Amino acid sequence: MSVQNRSAPARSASTRHVDHLVIGGGPAGAMVALRLAAAGRSVVLLEKESGPHHKVCGEFLSREAVDYLHQAGVDPLELGATVISSLRLSAGSKLIAAPLPFQALSLSRRVLDAALLARAKESGCHIVRSAAVESITPSANGWLVSLNSGDSLSASTVFLATGKHDLRGFPRSPARQSDLVGFKLHWQLARSQIHALRDCMDLYLFSGGYGGLSLIEGGIANLCLVVRRSTLHSSGGWPQLLDSILRGNSHLRRLLDGATPFWPRPLAISPIPYGYLIRESRGLWCVGDQAAVIPSFTGDGISIALHSAAFAAQMFLAGRSAAAYNRTLRAQLTPSMALATWLSRAAVTGTGRTAALTALSLAPGAIRWIAASTRIPQSSLVLGECVLQGAGTAARPTA
Repeated sequence: MSVQNRSAPARSASTRHVDHLVIGGGPAGAMVALRLAAAGRSVVLLEKESGPHHKVCGEFLSREAVDYLHQAGVDPLELGATVISSLRLSAGSKLIAAPLPFQALSLSRRVLDAALLARAKESGCHIVRSAAVESITPSANGWLVSLNSGDSLSASTVFLATGKHDLRGFPRSPARQSDLVGFKLHWQLARSQIHALRDCMDLYLFSGGYGGLSLIEGGIANLCLVVRRSTLHSSGGWPQLLDSILRGNSHLRRLLDGATPFWPRPLAISPIPYGYLIRESRGLWCVGDQAAVIPSFTGDGISIALHSAAFAAQMFLAGRSAAAYNRTLRAQLTPSMALATWLSRAAVTGTGRTAALTALSLAPGAIRWIAASTRIPQSSLVLGECVLQGAGTAARPTA
């Protein structure tokens, strides 16, 4: 499923005006756009990439994320998503396993993002690809947005969904943990390795970082990790880092022994502002990672992106302000964000890894408690039927 490419607005002496502008075509941007368009609003979404593409992401869909996708008419299982029902934590030669407190799915961002953008288009949103925003400034009519093509747009309302990348002039406040570099690489496994990984999300701890391995569509394995900059630099680079991780983790080494990477080098991103929670947005409606960045090991990043977008659309359509949205979203996410960030900071230290493995081996139920405690509160979720005519009605994963 893809979205037809459209060129940027034609160059002219005048500035084109749009009512509602969404900047960014990831899950948060697509979700807020389709919800506004489905409510009858005129919406334009700008996406800087020319077509579907991969992004650094654990590609984990929690129960909350799947529910939001169903509301949007997207069924991950129909797109090839794999089921995840258990979690395994490994470090060195130790391995601890526990069932998840909910059934989850895993799907590549390339497929997921394309499906959501297609739904946004079907809802009436006008999608413009290859449109990178250079700057955004307040104006008498709302906002003036300058594009890299030299064109400009004025918008009454702007929803900022640029992920972990800040827009010039709108930097986020310092995060609680921002010394990590993220990597992602897809692998082709042997049949026996696919069987060994099926239904599982494997989390692994190593000196200076942690990561995850799980299957996505087509039996492909997605390897993601975050590592402290100092650890990456001291290792000498990605090949040496990966070799060190595999030598130090017998479980992960068996799963990737002889596996073939799909790309010559991994995707990378830095900095990653873990623990960031929005305070002030100067009138912009910030969604996704522009509103909150939870550590990746929780697997709640995509659900927070979808929730923040659905909640922003709900607040906006109800006539509430961006400031009120910021305050309420922050209150909703603060408890889980604080716990997740504390655990993330502990996991990258030697004493933290040792304490974590000792505690979890003595009480495996702690894995389930952590998984449940780092989710969006059920009372905060935006409930409702599918927002689009003819949206999918496939059965949802059960708790």
